[in-house]
Amino acid sequence: MKVLNAKLREKFIEALKAVLPIVAIVLILGFTIAPVTPSVLLCFLVGTVMVMAGMMFFTLGAEMSMTPMGEKVGACMTKSKKIVFIVIMSFVLGVIITISEPDLQVLASQVPSVPNMTLILSVAAGVGVFLAIALIRMLIGIALPPLLAFFYIIVFILMAFVPESFRAVAFDSGGVTTGPMTVPFIMALGIGIASIRNDKHAADDSFGLVALCSIGPVLAVMTLGMIYRPAESSYSAAVVPEVADSVELWHLFGSGMPSYIAISILPIIIVFGIFQLVSLKLTGRSLLKIVIGLLYTYIGLVLFLTGANVGFMPAGNYLGKILASLNYKWILVPIGALIGYFIVKAEPAVYVLNHQVEEITDGAISAKAMGISLSVGVALSVALAMVRVLWGIPIMYFLIPGYVLAIGISFFIPKIFTAIAFDSGGVASGPMTAAFLLPMAQGACSALGG
Repeated sequence: MKVLNAKLREKFIEALKAVLPIVAIVLILGFTIAPVTPSVLLCFLVGTVMVMAGMMFFTLGAEMSMTPMGEKVGACMTKSKKIVFIVIMSFVLGVIITISEPDLQVLASQVPSVPNMTLILSVAAGVGVFLAIALIRMLIGIALPPLLAFFYIIVFILMAFVPESFRAVAFDSGGVTTGPMTVPFIMALGIGIASIRNDKHAADDSFGLVALCSIGPVLAVMTLGMIYRPAESSYSAAVVPEVADSVELWHLFGSGMPSYIAISILPIIIVFGIFQLVSLKLTGRSLLKIVIGLLYTYIGLVLFLTGANVGFMPAGNYLGKILASLNYKWILVPIGALIGYFIVKAEPAVYVLNHQVEEITDGAISAKAMGISLSVGVALSVALAMVRVLWGIPIMYFLIPGYVLAIGISFFIPKIFTAIAFDSGGVASGPMTAAFLLPMAQGACSALGG
């Protein structure tokens, strides 16, 4: 019990360090150049408490359940040595994990031009296909850079046939799909499969699964764009709340609790249960730890997503509108960069990746170094995104040079850095990005008439 309490305390301190800088930035802006209504501010503060509590429970739950489940299932799949079985199981696991991904539910609800379930199932199928490709790559030992170059060439060719307003949705889906449910399981799956191999490159190849799994949703959503051909804005704006009293505030957060998580997490439990009965045969203590971990994961996700969606999303949208309405609109760029620097620290999947990298590399790449480099990268990316919002620059002008440079460099650096770099691109955009930065950009766009 003492160990558990110490762990919870450690996770709470980590959550506090991750979220407080964002709160400080919003409060400073709110009391100076970007005044917000009392309703928005109150919802944001209540949401902050829920986000921190959610992060605390989720990160502990992921360590106790999702990571060991993924490692054991991955090792079990590889022992069969039947490629057809591995491919089929990879596809099924990819689909199930993606349907369980809360970020995807958030994104689907903001894209009215495509039915929610159509978008979710298409993206899930895309992840399933590319998870199978990623695992085959690990088993056969194919280099990652040529694969990335091949698939991204296909992506950019398809972009020419997709409506411009839908291209951003396609790339956003690739980012949000690799979120707090997907990343711990998929990365652990890779480690489990790599543990069966005895060659010196096994540890290097344990990364790269997230990188390839991010491509599937992009291709899937581009295909939907060609079918539905949306003529107007692909995103719907967040609703800014107005609450008169504490009872209304309670009802707002109560109705915002994501009930779909209970249904979403069920398929993962069923799949693990089947593996447990057929081949894993875990002892009572190990099994109990995983069950408790799943409970923590569930509680954490509910709290985190409720706080992010009900508290952070309207605040981000409102802040974007106010900042874009100022006479000095250029301030969106440095403020966006500052928020981007800190917001990535609050992403649950980033925490999982950073500690996984430190563990696999025996501390050669520390979690702290990973965190700083990711924060700098996201800050630069958000600054460029705000430049795009202010001047209406087409997204391809940023994406094509960026991917050409990243994939080009990947041919000249150690294998493990390529895999970690592209995995980082997937995990950096999770629920905090979808619930705060995306609405902030939407708010700025609506204020600018974009």
